Amino acid sequence: MTEKALRLGTRRSKLAMAQSGQVADAVSQVTGRPVELVEITTYGDVSREHLAQIGGTGVFVAALREALARGEVDFAVHSLKDLPTTQPDELVVAAIPVREDPRDVIIARDALKLTDLPRGARIGTGSPRRMAQLNAYARSHGMDIETVPIRGNVDTRIGYVTKGDLDAVVLAAAGLNRVGRSDEVTDFLSVDTVLPAPGQGALAVETTADNADLIAALAQLDDPFTRAAVTAERSLLAALEAGCSAPVGALADLLVDGQIVKEMRLRGVVGTTDGSTLVQLSTTGPVPETHEAATALGRELATEMLAQGAAGLMGERAL
Repeated sequence: MTEKALRLGTRRSKLAMAQSGQVADAVSQVTGRPVELVEITTYGDVSREHLAQIGGTGVFVAALREALARGEVDFAVHSLKDLPTTQPDELVVAAIPVREDPRDVIIARDALKLTDLPRGARIGTGSPRRMAQLNAYARSHGMDIETVPIRGNVDTRIGYVTKGDLDAVVLAAAGLNRVGRSDEVTDFLSVDTVLPAPGQGALAVETTADNADLIAALAQLDDPFTRAAVTAERSLLAALEAGCSAPVGALADLLVDGQIVKEMRLRGVVGTTDGSTLVQLSTTGPVPETHEAATALGRELATEMLAQGAAGLMGERAL
């Protein structure tokens, strides 16, 4: 007799379905059980407001978490950057698989790179974080660009370029890789130019805290280096008291010498959306081996950033 299928809660977007499908395959392999996708519509999917206006934090997550709590699904897959930084006691992130490419990319008309865009180029993004850093980069390199707020799925955003409404749009490399559209990228943005959102490119596999067997099975998908990195990034975000719609970028990466992992470097940035002011700092330390150590790394960098005026750059949500 075949075991009952595990029910995986996912958003309905093409990207969410693609990344949930990848996790479903991996969970099937480690459990030997079939996994069925249960599509759930979230507030963030139906609202037409800009993310910065609806608060950003948790709008893509709440409905999935409610389905978990009601027992309608056994586990859920989230883009980690959508998860609020406070974790409810009744739920646990059982796995954070190996991270995809965390960088942001540009898809521009005529296969242009960022530095090739004409004066007055209009670049679409729904992210204050991307706006702040692109505008800062443009200011320091004598470029003249206009960042235009947009929303929508991958098709909609790329459509703004193909229809000629915008010169370029900024998207996450990870999402394009997962939906098989990375060949449309015209420029990968170096993390020295635009730091990604905390947790960008990583997935969170969440289940109820009382489901010990499933937690143990899902733990086989966990990547400890990815978990340490995103924990540090999200700790920085939490300590800055910023939601996922705030203009905060963070990336923890491993400093490797040959085959040996030496240290972890955490970089953080916060800025005004016009790019006129940025606070950008980094810290390097031993690779955190515990949740507490990773959290401390993020908190320490946030403290330094706050001391340099970061709080005043995040708008009302930081108050």
